[in-house]
Amino acid sequence: MANMQSPTINNPSVLIPVNPAIEKYMRTLTSQTDHPVLTQMETLAEEKSFPIVGRLVGIFLETLAKTANAKRVFEFGSGYGYSAYWFARAVGPDGQVICTDGDAANKVKAQLYLDAAGLWDRIDFRAEIAQEVFARTDGLFDICYNDVDKNEYPEVWQMAKDRIRPGGLYIADNVLWHGRVAVDNYVDVFIGWTEAIMEHNQLIFNDPEFDAFINPTRDGVIVARKKTV
Repeated sequence: MANMQSPTINNPSVLIPVNPAIEKYMRTLTSQTDHPVLTQMETLAEEKSFPIVGRLVGIFLETLAKTANAKRVFEFGSGYGYSAYWFARAVGPDGQVICTDGDAANKVKAQLYLDAAGLWDRIDFRAEIAQEVFARTDGLFDICYNDVDKNEYPEVWQMAKDRIRPGGLYIADNVLWHGRVAVDNYVDVFIGWTEAIMEHNQLIFNDPEFDAFINPTRDGVIVARKKTV
């Protein structure tokens, strides 16, 4: 039974999915991705304790998008555009990344950074609730990326799974939730979030229309590919 506490408690990680020494080594292999704008975005995240996917997951997202030949990406939760930076690089000048965030200030920051990186013309940023934007946006997507509040993860999966083209991808961050999904006793960040992530993960792995895998880097990234037959 989970040890439920106040949602304001700052709980340390209960498990580290990948040994920090391994991730440090992996980072030494990524110097070719250095960009002044990227470094600025990462510095801001560190200064403000703003959650971003980080360099290793960013490279992973770009690689996945290129592998899927993605041209149309929808982000459920974009912050100030860090993950969009990687997707925008992948989709190319004729692609589009639809970003969503409830804080209009994040759109301003995203435009500043992504314009400086030469990527803003590939971005359609909506400072609105992600699910509302998605519901009124037509068509299929090559990738749907989920990084909203964790209690909303099952809802986003249910919305997105039928809007991904065959061979396309559903990707979600934080699916190991600092190891809470793998232990019997934990202190949650917000009550119910761990259970929602566990439900979300189980729904995906039980869906016969998708092949799924979790990359444990940083906080766990689930990748589900919609079957073509």
